[in-house]
Amino acid sequence: MSRILIVDDEPQILGLLRKLLEGNGHEVHDASDGGKGLDKFNSDDFDLVITDIVMPGLEGLSFIRELRRVDPETKIIAISGGGRIGPDTYLPLAEDLGAFLSFAKPFKNKELLDGVAEALAE
Repeated sequence: MSRILIVDDEPQILGLLRKLLEGNGHEVHDASDGGKGLDKFNSDDFDLVITDIVMPGLEGLSFIRELRRVDPETKIIAISGGGRIGPDTYLPLAEDLGAFLSFAKPFKNKELLDGVAEALAE
């Protein structure tokens, strides 16, 4: 069983991802912004982090940058629905900062599960 940290400010997204991932045998922890996510990451061990990009407080790109500083080996999947400039801009930046994969919201469950499996297999 893999331990996954999900960081997203939308409770419904957190709930959907939790249900999807737990239903596939993963242990899921969550945080509502990058600052809380960083606190959880620093106090526990995770095999994978899934983070939104556009969030209040510590946003996703800064969160990814900080995760890379703390632990360059952690696998990260970035997700985004956009914001003012859209996911087509944010997600390539997330990958440039060290995200293993990225997905624009809405994504298909199978697509995300395949990405999770690929990240965990690395």
